[in-house]
Amino acid sequence: MSQRSFSPDWLTQFTDPYAVLGLSVTADERRVLKRYRAIAKLLHPDSFAQAEAANRELATQLFARLVSPTYQKIKQDKGRAEHLALLRFRVRRMSREEPMRPQSAIAQSLIKTSLANIDVFYEQAVTDLAATQYTPLDRFESVTEQLGELNLVYLRLKMGEPIIREKRTGIVSTAAPTPATFSPASPADDEKPAIDYAQRHYQRAQEYVRKNNPGLAVRELKDAIKIDPKKSEYHSLLAAAYLMQDLPTMAKVHCRQALKLNPKDPLALRYAPRLNIPLEAPDAPNAKPENPGGGLFGLFARKR
Repeated sequence: MSQRSFSPDWLTQFTDPYAVLGLSVTADERRVLKRYRAIAKLLHPDSFAQAEAANRELATQLFARLVSPTYQKIKQDKGRAEHLALLRFRVRRMSREEPMRPQSAIAQSLIKTSLANIDVFYEQAVTDLAATQYTPLDRFESVTEQLGELNLVYLRLKMGEPIIREKRTGIVSTAAPTPATFSPASPADDEKPAIDYAQRHYQRAQEYVRKNNPGLAVRELKDAIKIDPKKSEYHSLLAAAYLMQDLPTMAKVHCRQALKLNPKDPLALRYAPRLNIPLEAPDAPNAKPENPGGGLFGLFARKR
């Protein structure tokens, strides 16, 4: 951006509120508010006390004319749902007219990312771009354009999913973003991330189960299985959560899968008889399933 003043064109150019605020389209109310407050702090006049007058004025205009009105649009559930629907409509229209050909390197890399890693890559990319969106100010226009394109590509890749679920926290941490270099995906990208995001979802699911909230547990476990479908404990806990909701058919599917992955999965072994799933003969007549971590086995025994 060559100019140091607010461009009225931005009001019509940046119609994606998530891009303006540097957020992923999965951000919930808490994440939206947190990001809004962070930007407000960055653009506050006190932050530009020693800056040039042009920069102070640009920061003031950005906040008053773009950031604050944008926050008002998506701070509530209804607003987020409406704007997400508009973005998805835009993606469908673009897909009918011509194949999507993203311009930015990050969006191009997202298209080439393996299906299992799409969510992780997308959240990380948004986090890294947002870290420099308003610091320095002369990056605002280019970074916001990249964020808008990234959101459209992500929604295009998710077009087959009827619901884009909001998340209280991103799949990756947004507390202290670290700039990353993105390159086109290769076969090595199929490897699991260094941070085990699937395990994070699993741990949150365990907490939801302990708090007798199987609905949220199911959501977390589905996300965990998307990332790593070969962990028996994810499937067995999902089976148990479905049973807590009186959904035996779904419970049976995942209990079978858990036993297929690990015939000795303790939680699956407990519920298999109730779900009429035949078990292999145990190695020792008096053998008992081990107590899984976190005390969940005992919890389910008491609940069911």
